[in-house]
Amino acid sequence: MTQQRGRSHAVIVGGGIGGLTAAVALHLSGWRVTVLERARSLEPVGAAISLAPNSLRALDVIGLGDEIRGLAAWQGDGGVRTPSGRWLSRANTAALAERFGGPLVLLHRSALIDRLAARLPEGAVRVSVPAALTDPGGPDRPARVSTPDGELEADLVVAADGIHSAVRRVLFPDHPGPVYAGFTTWRVVIPVPGLHPGNVTSHETWGRGRIWGTHPLKDGRVYAYAAAVTPAGGHAPDDEQAVLVRRFGTWHDPIPQVIAAARPEDVLRHDVHHIAEPLPAFHRGRVVLLGDAAHAMPPTLGQGGNQAVEDAIVLAAHSGDLAAYTAARLPRTTEIARKAVGVARLNLMSGRVGTAVRDAMVAALSKAAPGVLLRSFDGIADWCPPQPPYASDEARAGTPRKPYE
Repeated sequence: MTQQRGRSHAVIVGGGIGGLTAAVALHLSGWRVTVLERARSLEPVGAAISLAPNSLRALDVIGLGDEIRGLAAWQGDGGVRTPSGRWLSRANTAALAERFGGPLVLLHRSALIDRLAARLPEGAVRVSVPAALTDPGGPDRPARVSTPDGELEADLVVAADGIHSAVRRVLFPDHPGPVYAGFTTWRVVIPVPGLHPGNVTSHETWGRGRIWGTHPLKDGRVYAYAAAVTPAGGHAPDDEQAVLVRRFGTWHDPIPQVIAAARPEDVLRHDVHHIAEPLPAFHRGRVVLLGDAAHAMPPTLGQGGNQAVEDAIVLAAHSGDLAAYTAARLPRTTEIARKAVGVARLNLMSGRVGTAVRDAMVAALSKAAPGVLLRSFDGIADWCPPQPPYASDEARAGTPRKPYE
């Protein structure tokens, strides 16, 4: 495989949201970038992604924040409910935007992938190319990545190859890797006949060892997700839609309606794994880990993809000092992952008494101090990137709580 000479060369292993954001940020910083994706296309597995003000500000740095805000559904007032439909707490969109400097938005992952890929030079992304790290490199030598077409030398390798990262295993062979989080998830993105998205109130419903979320998308479809405490590997490959009927079919409207609209092939199921023991660093030699490869976390805070976007923008700012990247990212992502595990324990609580106490406490706190749940995102959603952003004041829909750094 021939290689161009000249500008510093970054090889990104993995063409997901984190890898492509890193590629765009590095490209805009003057790097020559090559993205290697083992799948046959960049089309992600069909699901939506929620982007919080922190990751939207990160996307502002590469000039993409306003476009994404325009494409996405700004998540409206909603809250947490019980399976019978009783509200435990209510969310306030305006309060969130005011506190954290912008909205929480929702869009299909493919929309974000497409916009990121469009900002890269022609030929920068190569699909159907499995890659393996053969040498992490060092101060006096480049890193090396092998592909079926030959070997690539790189001044920087960005490992964005997911939770089961092969690059991570090469860098840190003694690390135990990801562990099962104790629950599985289902996701669907579908049109629901008779259900107008404008009449759908975003909600997350907490039961005993089970949760369900329903959210409208801007394109008229509905994004729904569910989770349940269950042993690993318990998939029902013939009909996961029937599993949803058994587990959630008697819950409040519109949950039964959403389940009924889903075909078996629409339902994605994945056991949740996370990195319980933090890595000693996010870099070694000329290689950095990014996103799930570095700090996979349960989805209960909705921050997995958001943190990958943050990683990418911070990496571009510290691409000449990988130790600074680790110093900036490892403590923050470790703390957010810890919080996500704690939230999973709370909203997937299984005991009857514990669940009743949980619901009573959430309802009481929401009534006595309506902003208490919102404050749980302090230190997460109010993050600002190290580079100046470029969002319009109108798109930000609020003023950040602290100046951009």
